[in-house]
Amino acid sequence: MTPNIGQLLIVGFDGTEMSPRLASLLKRVQPAGVILFARNIQTSEQTWQLLSDCRKCVDAPLFTCVDMEGGLVDRFREAVGPTPSAAEVYASGDRKLFRLHGQIIGDNCRALGFNVNFAPALDLAFEASHSVMGSRAVSVNPKEVVKYAREFLRGLTDASVVGCGKHFPGLGEGRLDSHHDLPVIQKPYRRMWQQDLVPYRSLRKDLPMVMISHGAFPALTTKPIPASLSPRWITDVLRKTIGYRGLIVSDDLEMGGVLKAAPLGEAAVEFIRASGDLALVCHLEERVLEAHEALTRACEQDEKFCRRAEEAARNVAKFKKKCARRLRAAKPPTEKRVAELTTSLWEFGEQVRLESIT
Repeated sequence: MTPNIGQLLIVGFDGTEMSPRLASLLKRVQPAGVILFARNIQTSEQTWQLLSDCRKCVDAPLFTCVDMEGGLVDRFREAVGPTPSAAEVYASGDRKLFRLHGQIIGDNCRALGFNVNFAPALDLAFEASHSVMGSRAVSVNPKEVVKYAREFLRGLTDASVVGCGKHFPGLGEGRLDSHHDLPVIQKPYRRMWQQDLVPYRSLRKDLPMVMISHGAFPALTTKPIPASLSPRWITDVLRKTIGYRGLIVSDDLEMGGVLKAAPLGEAAVEFIRASGDLALVCHLEERVLEAHEALTRACEQDEKFCRRAEEAARNVAKFKKKCARRLRAAKPPTEKRVAELTTSLWEFGEQVRLESIT
């Protein structure tokens, strides 16, 4: 039995509306999900329509994904308004605001048509990564990261949005941006277990999805390969040692950090082989097709890989069935609803600023 390879992919694209080219790609690949970025988002109504049109091209329920943290990573700034960063909200020290941060972002996601948000970041706020992570990371103390993330995830759940912890096993001591380079983090595994891995250990039952980073950690893998291609990290540590049972997602396979280690098609295969479930290819159509073709070819040529791909496809199907209610599309946003969301964002931002001052 050959799995539906498309159900191992979440794909991105350029443009703000459905085109014949995009429709053809989605109908051919039948991906598990799509992901939008600021380049795809102009208004609330336009975004909802674009996602609705994507749904019509795919037979299975569709993950409609966004990478929305607030602050530096704010995809809705133009459509709804600016959202405070994780660090700003954490600085308030108020757990109710941590949860409200997740709920407000979740409400915005639902209104625009999204059902998955690749947040929160669980990376520790070490000085080494400050120029890269900035306000995306909340604390050097892993227990404090857990406090914020747990409430944020509850807020997303309140809004019927699926969350995702990232960037496993932790980019807190990475000095390079994995969008462009391969961060090589020379840190003993024991220290990572006591620090960077604490959020994943503590939240393993709370995280619907975990995203794997393109950082390299030679202390465990010997060779400087990205964690996203490493069975040691994904299978041995995340699945077996930590006992994580949710979906495992790669960071974007078009990023420089992973492409310095392997061509995109090979990277998609190695990620799935290492116990990953969903490979992200976030921009170019030719790269989406490259990943799809490489996965298909690997299934045809390697029986063991085909069984692993079948397992991943079952994991995705089971998750979609379990989360069926959250994957249903919300009604299109009205002008009144968008105005309410914008007002809520402004009021929340003011509350965060006041709490931080006092």
